[in-house]
Amino acid sequence: MRLLSESAVAATVDITGEVCPMTYVRTKLALERLSEGEVLEVWLSGAEPLKNVPRSAAEEGHEVLSIEERGGIHRLLIQKRRTK
Repeated sequence: MRLLSESAVAATVDITGEVCPMTYVRTKLALERLSEGEVLEVWLSGAEPLKNVPRSAAEEGHEVLSIEERGGIHRLLIQKRRTK
C-alpha cells in the first residue's frame, strides 16, 4: 500500500450509518463521479462493510490503497481504475 497525502483525496463518502448492500452502492456511485486515477476516501464501520467494500472495489478493478482504523471506524482509500 502506498503513502498518500491528504490533498490527493478527490472525494469523501461516509457510509458509517449504512448497512450492506447500500455500503458498496454508495461507494460505487461516488467512484463513478470520479475521473480515472482519482482517490476516494470512504469512512465505514462494522465487520461486514470492512470485508465487502474493499473486496467489491478490487473485483471491479479499483485499487485499494489503504485501510486504517481511526477511533472505532475505518478509513479506506480507493483509487479509481484506469481504463485501458
